Amino acid sequence: MKHFAALIRGLDQTTKTTQKLALLQQYFQTAPEADKLWCLALFTGRRPKRAITTAQLRDFTQRITNLPVWLIEDTYAVVGDLAETIALILPPPQHNDVRPLSEWMDHLGRLRLAGEDEKFTALAQAWDGLEQDERFVLNKLITGGFRIGVQSKLVIRALANALDHDAAELTHKLMGQWSPQTHSWSQVILANDPMSTISRPYPFYLCHPKEDQDLGDLTDWHFEWKWDGIRAQVIKRQGHVFIWSRGEDLITSQFPDIAANAAALPDGTVLDGEILAHDGTAPLPFAQLQKRLGRKKPADKTLRDIPCTLYAYDLLEHGGIDLRNRPLDQRRMLLGQVTSATAFHISPKVMPQSWADADRLRQSAADHSAEGLMIKHRNGAYHTGRKRGEWWKWKRDPMTIDAVMIYAQAGHGRRANLFTDYTFALWDGDALVPIAKAYSGLTDAEFRKITAWVRKNTLQRFGPVRQVPPHQVFELAFEGIQPSQRHKSGIALRFPRMLRWRTDKPATEANTLTDIRRYLP
Repeated sequence: MKHFAALIRGLDQTTKTTQKLALLQQYFQTAPEADKLWCLALFTGRRPKRAITTAQLRDFTQRITNLPVWLIEDTYAVVGDLAETIALILPPPQHNDVRPLSEWMDHLGRLRLAGEDEKFTALAQAWDGLEQDERFVLNKLITGGFRIGVQSKLVIRALANALDHDAAELTHKLMGQWSPQTHSWSQVILANDPMSTISRPYPFYLCHPKEDQDLGDLTDWHFEWKWDGIRAQVIKRQGHVFIWSRGEDLITSQFPDIAANAAALPDGTVLDGEILAHDGTAPLPFAQLQKRLGRKKPADKTLRDIPCTLYAYDLLEHGGIDLRNRPLDQRRMLLGQVTSATAFHISPKVMPQSWADADRLRQSAADHSAEGLMIKHRNGAYHTGRKRGEWWKWKRDPMTIDAVMIYAQAGHGRRANLFTDYTFALWDGDALVPIAKAYSGLTDAEFRKITAWVRKNTLQRFGPVRQVPPHQVFELAFEGIQPSQRHKSGIALRFPRMLRWRTDKPATEANTLTDIRRYLP
């Protein structure tokens, strides 16, 4: 743990990419293989399930420190990070635990099945043998909130430098299902598993939002709808079908209807596209697709009620040949041939006559069950990761509403001393009904002003939440809306965020539930 904690400390103390790269590269050159694999897993999002809940962590901390609960909670509110708070208030260690990272991860894995008393004893002993920065790392591993400002692309680049391997080849190897709990360093990095090879997807190409960039000649670009579904790759190799989500989850069993259609693909085919709920005529709202998510083996009734399909928009492999460096026009031409024997849809081209016409089409995307437009360079390759220049997403303008803030809560991390998380409400007659929570969209200066107002105008406290008078109005933006029986308002918003603080508007002029219901499909 000491070696890994030193790495975390070094990464946290610099903002320079070159220094982070050097620290990671040194770790991969010197750490034991089992530790390197866990480091790689943690930095690429493969965190194990929690062994101890945050409620248990709070309880264990109180029992060890004998501090009152209110003091621990107030300290947490100031520090903004539970793992760091606990590391700061625990008594000094009484011995020196030198177990490496891999042994700690195995230890935490065993604790998942332990009783609460056993978890308390094990964690008390663990904290008693670790220094403050090591405790912080252990607590982070327990809570699952392991974010240190290092992108997986940088981690893979450091590993490639340390091993003198090709970064693109390593990126491909690290796609798919593997875990330090089931795989060794040799199996993941060095060996070539035939089944792993045939199931492995390609790294997804991600795009940047189009804002005011001048993209030049309209004819250089391919336009299609930006669908509101689940990004996926469908693979058919050696008679086997695999479906991978963009989050690198193998979801074949969740979509047997799509897997059955993919069986008709020729061997050596990899499609990139969007999984959508579909009624046979047009895509259904994302809320329908959401009912299929998380079901490892959907029931027959679910498959009948919410059929799904793939809207394919790219061909990455054909006849076992990697096509990613071919121009998009060539890949699209072959895509139609490859999918002709399936029930999959080809994402249709959109044909604007000018950039102004493209803007008009973008704003009409909801009429086509889409979020906006995708703009792809016709001669562009299929790159790895988020590369600027050849793929752009141009989403329709969000829906907006003016709402009243009724509750405020402090943020986390560097915003732990500011009230940044707000609950908003709309009028229903003379009553305000909660409609959404939002925590992004304002500047630090605005958050500081609102924080000062909240502190002076708090009506009641409910733990970390403060009730405030209904005076402040904010313009909220959101990407979607749907009916909901779980919310008092009867609706749920998708991706709500603050556009601006309406200091010019009194609360009495905020919108009503009737206003927002007009957005319902």
